[in-house]
Amino acid sequence: MAGKYTICAGTIGSGLWLSGDGGESWRRVMKGLWSESRVFGLTVHPHDTRTVFAGADDGIYKSGDGGQSFERLDSPMNKMDVWKIAVDPADPDTIFAGTRPAALFRSKDGGRSWQKLPATIAEECPNVRVPRVTALTVDPTDHNHVWAGIEVDGVLHSTDGGDSWRRITKGINDPDIHDIGVVANGGATVLTTTPREIFASHDRGESWTGLGVGDQFPLPYCRSLAQKADDPDTLFVATGDGAVGTTGAIQRSTDGGKNWRMAELPVKPNSPIWAFATHPADPGLVVACSHYGELYKTENAGETWVKLPREFTEIRSLSWTPN
Repeated sequence: MAGKYTICAGTIGSGLWLSGDGGESWRRVMKGLWSESRVFGLTVHPHDTRTVFAGADDGIYKSGDGGQSFERLDSPMNKMDVWKIAVDPADPDTIFAGTRPAALFRSKDGGRSWQKLPATIAEECPNVRVPRVTALTVDPTDHNHVWAGIEVDGVLHSTDGGDSWRRITKGINDPDIHDIGVVANGGATVLTTTPREIFASHDRGESWTGLGVGDQFPLPYCRSLAQKADDPDTLFVATGDGAVGTTGAIQRSTDGGKNWRMAELPVKPNSPIWAFATHPADPGLVVACSHYGELYKTENAGETWVKLPREFTEIRSLSWTPN
């Protein structure tokens, strides 16, 4: 599929990079974002593939040309690190953003105006000192349910589209949240990753069960989750040997998380696998990155993987869109 899709890679300290030929060649995005920007989050509009949102170290940005150029959206986040962005799939004018220092914001008019949401979040925490929003997702089966994960301050859940939030206090015994995913299989399954476990809820957060992956995964440090767009039972988890570890792995499940198999990557990753990019335009295409700049992709939903030739500085975010 080279030439049929564009990959965006958000880095720490060298801005945003773009490949229009499936990862063979790259150029840095110079319009709108600074060449030395830290780009923490990338999100593609659910109905318009030309619209991409980027969260950077000086606020939130929007592209209307598939990532070729960006403009900053004026917001209360102009002097904050924007780590996560989620667009409501049922009402895409509603956009959520999560920051460091940890706070949640919402726009109901496509990003023209923003309000800070009434979520109570710690100002200081262990390990990372200043909490940050590392997970943010809108339930695709019921957009009133919005989930936020804080590193390091637990899981927050809204049942009214973000107007109010409650903290999950039962079942998740580690507040060091790395990602949250909603498995849209007609049920209400929510998955949450922490450093050594994946927790699952089948009742929209009322109760949680650990999947025991710390004993299953050879490299048990868990980061991002991804789901195959046309098969919610096919899941991917980014893992490694630690936050600043020396190698990583991709775990795949084809039965909704009951069983897992480690992907056969073409080389040993140089650090933990960190993030994924998926898109409904081609459910089999998944792009993954390591913490320290390597890129991998599969075009058959994880059966086989290739390593892309270009390597970068630290990568924090990925997206891909059809050309």
